[in-house]
Parts: sequence; structure tokens; C-alpha cells
Amino acid sequence: MRYRGSVTIAAVVAGLVLIAGFAVDTRSTIAAYLVAWIAWGSIPIGALILFMTSYLVRRRWTVALHPVFVPATGVLPIVALAFIPVLLFMKDIYPAIADSAFLPPFKAHWFTPWFFLLRTVFYFAVWIALAEWLRRSWRDDEVMVRSASAGAIVGVLLISLAGIDWMESLEPEFHSSIYGLIYLSFTLINGTAFVIAAGLLSTRPIGPSRGYSGLLLAVLLLWCYLHAMQYIVIWSGNIPKEVTWYLARSEHGWQFALTALSLGQFVFPFCAMLSNKVRSDPHWLLTLCTITLAMRGLESAILILPAIHGLLPAVTTVMLIAAAVFLGLVLWLAFDAVLASAPEENWPIAAIWPRTRGETEVRSTRQGQ
Repeated sequence: MRYRGSVTIAAVVAGLVLIAGFAVDTRSTIAAYLVAWIAWGSIPIGALILFMTSYLVRRRWTVALHPVFVPATGVLPIVALAFIPVLLFMKDIYPAIADSAFLPPFKAHWFTPWFFLLRTVFYFAVWIALAEWLRRSWRDDEVMVRSASAGAIVGVLLISLAGIDWMESLEPEFHSSIYGLIYLSFTLINGTAFVIAAGLLSTRPIGPSRGYSGLLLAVLLLWCYLHAMQYIVIWSGNIPKEVTWYLARSEHGWQFALTALSLGQFVFPFCAMLSNKVRSDPHWLLTLCTITLAMRGLESAILILPAIHGLLPAVTTVMLIAAAVFLGLVLWLAFDAVLASAPEENWPIAAIWPRTRGETEVRSTRQGQ
């Protein structure tokens, strides 16, 4: 298709810009790349959690969103391959991996390069295997429950550990017992927003928007609760090594980013979904999902960039845009490829993008009912 050719060209151009960025300033480029990877790569990881949940709760959306869950989790191998640049340049951004002499013995062994690499490979291997197990379990009630139950235990635990490895370890002196759960909520809200948005943009109705608005609101409140708990615990403990984590994100312009994140990810969506009209309107729901996906990029920047020193602002900004475009388009092409290869009898979504305005209006009316 013509649009695939245009998307491919844009991805290639963005990739070339990234390559040039590595030649100019490796640290700034790989830091920007990690931000974009966390923002985009967490979508299939979060979709995997929701996929398992759908098998356990057995509601209408279990069937309605299944065609989205399959390709959304099917791009996990591509996400794993896209993490290779981070592994190649991990010593440039992870101080514990670059020099472990200042760390306690356990942390020094935990952050040895080969062990970090081995854990990352293990995480993705398990998630990919779980996604395949869930896909093969479809329409077999007993196996669906078994795969989802095992996946909910193993998969969630590994996601928490991955968040500690990939993000918290950027500041090895900082510790938060809830950080793994914060990354878990990050992936869950990202995956939920993407899956709902993809369903709303499909050519067939996925059911009333009210239920999906409730689902999005639930994960949003979980995300807000975990962030609030970390702040309250650190504030009440008043431990300098932990307080400095917030101080670094309260200066040099990051305070404005935090304000934008608070307003865009909690205040506005929460207040909007108090309205019955908003909850029942698929257009409003799609808008809230889009905002949520955009906020993940902002949140990943807040979590990652202040922890990495010696970044060039201009290079980081340009590389952040290039990395976001490159990874976003690559993962979209992968998602579209898995979507096109799905069996037609199990695939109620003929195409993600509606072809005509009239078709959009008809579908929106049905989904709002």
C-alpha cells in the first residue's frame, strides 16, 4: 500500500538522523533513544497484562478486543530487537554498569554487563512465550485460565524487575520499593490506551464506550495512586538520597513538565470522565487515549533524562524527536503486518483506519449506544 511506503521512508530518514546523532554525541542520543523506547516499547508489554486480564474476567471486551491484543503483543520480538542499541551503549548511561566499584557487593554483581544483558533477554523471552501461549489458548476455557493465571504471576513480576533494571538503575544510589510497580502501572496505562484506541478506530464496533472509559479511568487511578504513595513515603521519610530524586525533577524546567503531566494525565482526564456524556462518547474516549499515549512520552522523559548527566540539550531534543518517530513508525508497521496476517474468521477488524467519514460517523453512533 502507498501509505506503507511513505511510513517506511519516514522511518528510514529518522533512523539515519539517529545514526548521525550517535556520531555527534553518543550519550545524548542513547538517552533520547531510551526515552522513546520506554514510551513506545511499554505498549505491547502493557497490552500483555490486559490480555491476561481479559482471559480471567471474561467480559464482552474479552472477545471484542482480542483481535487487537494479538497484534499488539505480537510485536514484542520487534520491541526486543529495538532495545539492542541500549544494550550496546549501556555503559554511557548506566553508571552502575560503567563502574561498579562504588556500589555495595550485591549491587556490583547485579549490575555486571553480562548479567544485565542476560536478564533483559530473559524478560523478553518469557513475555514473548506468554503472548504466544495466550494466543494459542483462545477459545479453550481451561487453557485460557491457566495461561492467564501463570502469566499474571510471572509476567507482572518480571515487568517490575525490568523497570528497576532499565530506569531506576540510572540512579544507583536511589531506591524506592514501589518503583517496579510504578513502571508496571506505566506499561498498563500505555497498553490500555493503545488497545482501546485501536479498537475505536477499527471498522467494527467494540461495544459501548462507557465500559472502556471505566477501564481507562481505573488504570489511571492506579497510576496516580502509586506515584502519590512513592512521594508520600519519601516525603515522610525525609531521606536525602531519596529526596534528591524529586529535587532533580523540580528544577531546570522539569517542574513545568511535572505540572503538565499532572494536568494532562490526571486532572483533565479525571474531571472529563466524571461527565456521563464524555464517558459515553467514543470521540471523547479516543481523545483521552491519545492524550494518555502522549503523556507517556513526557513521563518517560521526566523519569529518565534528569538522571543522566552531561547531556547536550539541543542534540537530546533533536534525537528525541527522531527516536520517537523511528520507533513509533517501526512498531506501527510491525503491528500492521501482524494485523494483516491474522486469520479472517478470528479478526473482526478489517483495517485500523476508517476509509470514509460516513463510516466513521456510523460506527461512532453504534459505539456510543
